[in-house]
Amino acid sequence: QVQLVESGGGLVQAGGSLRLSCAASGRTFSSYSMGWFRQAPDKAREFVAAISRSGGGTYYANSVKGRFTISRDNAKNTVYLQMNSLKPEDTAVYYCAADQATVVATTVREYDYWGQGTQVTVSS
Repeated sequence: QVQLVESGGGLVQAGGSLRLSCAASGRTFSSYSMGWFRQAPDKAREFVAAISRSGGGTYYANSVKGRFTISRDNAKNTVYLQMNSLKPEDTAVYYCAADQATVVATTVREYDYWGQGTQVTVSS
């Protein structure tokens, strides 16, 4: 089992940047692929980005491609989401998630463990 704690959210103006972090407990972090999702008010949780166990494979939603970068440091049991050129429509609670499956997943139902989320608000 793994526990996930996100940090780094906040209020930023449009065009600005934020870096989210997700710290994982346990000694098997490198055996999980990791994902970032977000949920805006009155909307379903949606996929943002995912990264393979080794960090060699990354995947992005079209809405964030070219602006967001996912990375991980297995020595620190941490996954990151660098968010640049932020837009008001990026406003949401951002969640990190861990998946034990070999293939990197991009849907909510495929992830096994979730953090509590961190709020990102982008003002226009």
